[in-house]
Order: sequence, then structure tokens, then C-alpha cells
Amino acid sequence: MTNKQLSVTQQRKLLLDSFKIREEIIDIAATLTGCHIGGSLSITDLLNYSLELYGNNPLNEVILSKGHAAAALYAALFTKGILKEKPSLSYGIKGSLLLGHPNNELPGIPYSTGSLGHGIGYGAGWALGQRVKQKEGIAVVLGGDGELQEGSVWEALQVISSKQIHNLIYIIDRNQAQNDGFLDNISEYYDLSARFKSFGFQVVEFDGHNFNNIHSAFQNKSANKALVIIADTVKGKGIRLMEGNPKSHYAKISVSQADEWKKQIKYQYEKNYLN
Repeated sequence: MTNKQLSVTQQRKLLLDSFKIREEIIDIAATLTGCHIGGSLSITDLLNYSLELYGNNPLNEVILSKGHAAAALYAALFTKGILKEKPSLSYGIKGSLLLGHPNNELPGIPYSTGSLGHGIGYGAGWALGQRVKQKEGIAVVLGGDGELQEGSVWEALQVISSKQIHNLIYIIDRNQAQNDGFLDNISEYYDLSARFKSFGFQVVEFDGHNFNNIHSAFQNKSANKALVIIADTVKGKGIRLMEGNPKSHYAKISVSQADEWKKQIKYQYEKNYLN
């Protein structure tokens, strides 16, 4: 995907993959343990695009820093053919590698995340290592807006700024909610874009469910600045009961409920596909 605009074929491929990823996330929520479904559904499109653009190149690293959205990562890796077994078949079962947070023993997962705020530090170190080794790899780190409450995030950003680590893209899944409620009621962020710009980063904000917007941001990354993408997303995207609801953070559902929710996302997929 090196063109400045997505072709119709590319858009349809991405839409189809996101639909398949969301279906699998819902199936994972219907397992014995359930999963962090709200944030998994919100980050789906961003993760889908990141893996499509960078995941097939061994020079790059795609790191899910908000590790509780592991269901989305497993589903995406399965949809892209990197994981061979349907994740919902063994997710959460004793002895399975498919745990509630990403496991780096699985293909396509370079770093185990779970404790929030660690992924961006790992990405910064990896990206700096690539530069030292005179390689051209790019680190793509996907984090959450709730995760920005972790001080280690800002320490890593200071290192990225001071060491002028430019081969890094940091994506914020801004779904505006976390386990305890809405962010504005817990720890409101004032002018988040200006904060990132003060570190010397290139910053863009847009709808995180619009593939043309996502593609444009990636394609227009500056060569001499780290890129921060603040993507406005919807927690529980695609499911009426869950959308924008902090209570969608974690769910364990029945198979019949999963079937109903999959009908909802299928309707949304077909509507977007036909348009």
C-alpha cells in the first residue's frame, strides 16, 4: 500500500478483514472466560490497517501496547493468516498460548504486553536499535487513551524526543472510556495534540474507523519526526448495546448473544461495503 489513496479493491479488503476480525472477537467473548471486548472492537480498524501495511515485513514491528485488547490481536493475526488456528477454539483454555494478554510465544507478537504503558517504551528501544544497526525498520505502537495515565508512557516519549527517534508511529485508540468509566470523569486530557507537538512529534487527528483517513496519515508520515496518530474511535464499535458504553470494557456472553451481535456487525459491513 504505497499509493497516496486507497483503491476500491484495497478498501474492500480492509472492510472485509475488519468484519472477520470483529466476528472472531465476538466469538472469543462467548468463550468460558470472555474478553476485553469494548477496546478490542474500537481498535480493530487501526490494528487491521497496521498489520496490513507493516505486519508482513520482517524489518518492522507492530506492538499492541494496550495488551488487554489481545482478542483483537489474535483475531487479526488469524484473519491475516499469521495464526493458523481459530483463536476462539482455544482462547483461555488451560495450556493454551492464547491468553488474556498478548503472548510473544505466538507468531506475529514480538513483545508480551499487559501492564499498561510498557509497549511504547519497548517500541522506542526497538526503533532506536534499528537506527543504530542502520536498518530501515519502523515500530508501530498501538496504545489507548486510558493508557496515557501511565507515567512510563511520557517517560518513553521524552526519550523518543531527546534521541530523535523518527522511525516510530504511535497510535492512540481514543475511545474515551476505560474500565472505571469515561476518561473525562477520571483524568481529562486538555489539548492532547498540543502535548504531543511539544515533544516535536508530527501529530494527526481523525476518525479511527475511516480507512482513507488512516491510510493518508501513514502515507504522509514525515521522515524526520515520529508520528503520533490520535484516532477517535467508538468503544464496542458495531454493537448497539456496547457502543460508547464503558460497561463494554469486558464481557462474557452466550453463544446466542454472539450470534445476534454478529448479525449487527454483518449489517454494518454490508452497508459500508455497498457504499
